[in-house]
Amino acid sequence: MREINASEITAAVRQLCMKANSELPASLEQCIRCGAAQEQSEAGKSVFADLCANLDAARQTGLPICQDTGMAVVFLQIGQDVHITGGDLREAVNAGVHAGYLDGYLRCSVVGDPLERVNTGDNTPAVLHLDIVPGEQIRIDVCPKGFGSENMSALKMLTPAASRADIVGFVTETVRKAGSNPCPPIVVGVGIGGDFEQCAFLAKKALCRDIAVRNEKPFYAALEQEMLEAVNRLGIGPQGFGGTVTALAVNIEQAPTHIAGLPVSVNVGCHVTRHASCVI
Repeated sequence: MREINASEITAAVRQLCMKANSELPASLEQCIRCGAAQEQSEAGKSVFADLCANLDAARQTGLPICQDTGMAVVFLQIGQDVHITGGDLREAVNAGVHAGYLDGYLRCSVVGDPLERVNTGDNTPAVLHLDIVPGEQIRIDVCPKGFGSENMSALKMLTPAASRADIVGFVTETVRKAGSNPCPPIVVGVGIGGDFEQCAFLAKKALCRDIAVRNEKPFYAALEQEMLEAVNRLGIGPQGFGGTVTALAVNIEQAPTHIAGLPVSVNVGCHVTRHASCVI
């Protein structure tokens, strides 16, 4: 049994909140920097140049990549041989978000009630996902999620009679309806299976996966590529000005489901689909 003090979790979350908001994952940044060569429209190429300049400015100044510094989504994979001491786990995570957003001068966008709409002032509480895994370590993933893209997400309860084309069509239509709103070029997270809420979780989990990593099952890896090609045929282009690169990647996560169901969800991420992680 290994003991980890809650203060270590707070410190790690604090640092990850600031890092994720000022520095993209390497594979995503590389994909954006290569986008100008793939994009065929002149307007699209110009947008890619601006996106790259913005990434450079964020790295040089430490300022956020985007003014919407997102709602903090935190994934914790906790080893079953870990004992957390010195405080409450959820409070430790929220203390890290509080410190990260205030110390990093990040915009605080969370309201404490969806209808009363009073800002909490420190971007807490975080959306927290917990998973118990073997071992004596804790993996922390902090994924700030802006709502220009989050608002474009969708879930549909298909039936088992739905075809592969129906699934691809739903994903593509969701992106078509989104248009320029999620600040393309986008990253698309797709969840297939589970039940209503697990399907949505799978899409968010997929969105937070490194875009250089394909689904481990060849069937789904091929489906990711098929969806990416279908989305890019829409011609929405960078920032909605038209072009050949509407999406940078499509990531799929799947889970077992009921014999009578086929849930499919789409979680849309903007070109700054941010996430940072560490292991303590």
